[in-house]
Amino acid sequence: MNNLADENWDIEITVSSNPFDLKLKDVWHYRDLLVLLVRRDFVAYYKQTILGPVWFFVQPLFTTIIYTFVFGNLASIPTDGLPQPLFYLAGITAWNYFADCLTKTSTVFTANAGLFGKVYFPRLIVPLSIIVSNLIRFGIQMSLFIVMMIVYLTRGASFHPNIYLLLFPFLLILMGMLGLGLGMIISAMTTKYRDLNFLITFGIQLMMYLTTVIYPLSVVKSKYPGYAWLVAYNPMTSIIEAFRYGFLGQGTFTMLSLSITTAITTIILLIGILIFNRVERTFIDTV
Repeated sequence: MNNLADENWDIEITVSSNPFDLKLKDVWHYRDLLVLLVRRDFVAYYKQTILGPVWFFVQPLFTTIIYTFVFGNLASIPTDGLPQPLFYLAGITAWNYFADCLTKTSTVFTANAGLFGKVYFPRLIVPLSIIVSNLIRFGIQMSLFIVMMIVYLTRGASFHPNIYLLLFPFLLILMGMLGLGLGMIISAMTTKYRDLNFLITFGIQLMMYLTTVIYPLSVVKSKYPGYAWLVAYNPMTSIIEAFRYGFLGQGTFTMLSLSITTAITTIILLIGILIFNRVERTFIDTV
């Protein structure tokens, strides 16, 4: 018999001693699988619906209408002088991408346990496919926001896009990184503590109220200075404020706050990668 050590293998599955080893070569080798998973997430989700991808427009549009009526008209919360629908839609568009990435990534291990237990592939591909597939939904909702901007500009609305629009790709990367990092941390914890599956949905909703989706940061700082730090140090706050400032010209935005958010997001992502890599080795015995 030939010595196994002398045989050549296409793929060798070994345990890496480096906790931050992302196996990027393996991810690139399985890039076709990444494309298939993205297609599955996008197509299968709306396969048996009547409206299909139209729901991508319906959800933010109706949410914007409700927020305008409840928070803008009934509660009379200021919007930094911006048209209320534009103000709310900007926050909803950015928040939805982050929340979708976090929610779907947080169930990676439990939702794909059967697949993970049958065949080898880099586990990182699954959360990455979620981030990419959600980009498609974000792009559709972003087009709705741009159309609404054009409509208000033709009506003479007072808002001014500026050079900080160039930060948009960076902000998008930050939202994806933050959702991916937090999602991987929660996903690793749900392999042992299934209660988190019940907490994550309303937990994200509570987190939204600590983010400047329905109110500007300037209002919190002026009316509730003692609690402003809770909102200001939320990483999504500076992202949404920078998003509004670039597209609409209003928002409490500084490069310092965005730098702090970048640092916090990077730390969260590194912790998520560390925990994800440790748990993926043994999670199949737990779930």
